[in-house]
Formats: sequence, structure tokens, C-alpha cells
Amino acid sequence: MNDPEKAKYLEENLAAIPDCTKDTINGCLGTVTNQSYMIDANGNIIETVSGTNDPDGKIAKENAERKAKENREKEEKIKEKRAAKKAEEEKAAKQRAEKSAERKETGDYTLSVTGNDVKSMTQSLVAESVSISAPDRSSFDIKA
Repeated sequence: MNDPEKAKYLEENLAAIPDCTKDTINGCLGTVTNQSYMIDANGNIIETVSGTNDPDGKIAKENAERKAKENREKEEKIKEKRAAKKAEEEKAAKQRAEKSAERKETGDYTLSVTGNDVKSMTQSLVAESVSISAPDRSSFDIKA
């Protein structure tokens, strides 16, 4: 206020603010949501304007609905994959149980072993036979 030139400059610019505001609103392609003016300690005027091209939120709502639909579809696919995997695991478990029951009934087991020498083949045979629940009457006598 002690500087008459600065005071005149500010008064002229402050008087122009309403016209500037109208020009901003009329020239904006979207909707002006906020317009503010700030005068700093040096007398500089800073104008800030924000706006939107979606004033009623229609675009945002459509985007949110689309994203929610995509998420539901992903969840549905994940559920289907899990159900298929579970069914596959149940089928495999059933087959294993049937084979195990067959083996227990007949007492017959078939092991196939390959190797380069008798010792490695015997070790493979023993390792595989340990994984089979053989009847108590069976035993292996390894002399290798």
C-alpha cells in the first residue's frame, strides 16, 4: 500500500477478475469446479483453475462399473480353475485309492526299474518298493 504504482496495478487487476472468471467459464470445454486468485507478498497475482469433463460423474461411474465387471469375470475364472483343479485332484486320489485297493486284494505289485548296473537298479527298486504299502508277508533281502 506504500507503493502507489503497485496499488494502481493491483486495483486494475482486481477489477478485471470478474471478467477473467467469466472468460474462464465460457472458454472452458468442461466444467469449472474451482477458480481461485492469490496475491503474494510481492504483489504477484496467481490464478488457479480446476475443472472436469465429467460434472455429473457419469464417466467415472461407467469406468467403475466396467472395472467391477472385469474383476468379477477374473474372480469367476479363478473359481472355475480352482474347481477344475480340485476335481482333477479328487479324480487322481480316487484312482490311486482304487489301485491301492486292487493291490491289497491281489497282493500283486509291478515295479519297473532301469539302470546302468545291478547296484543302482537294486537301490531304485528298494526306493520304489518303500513307497508301496506292501502286505506284511512280503520282504526284500538285498545282497548287492
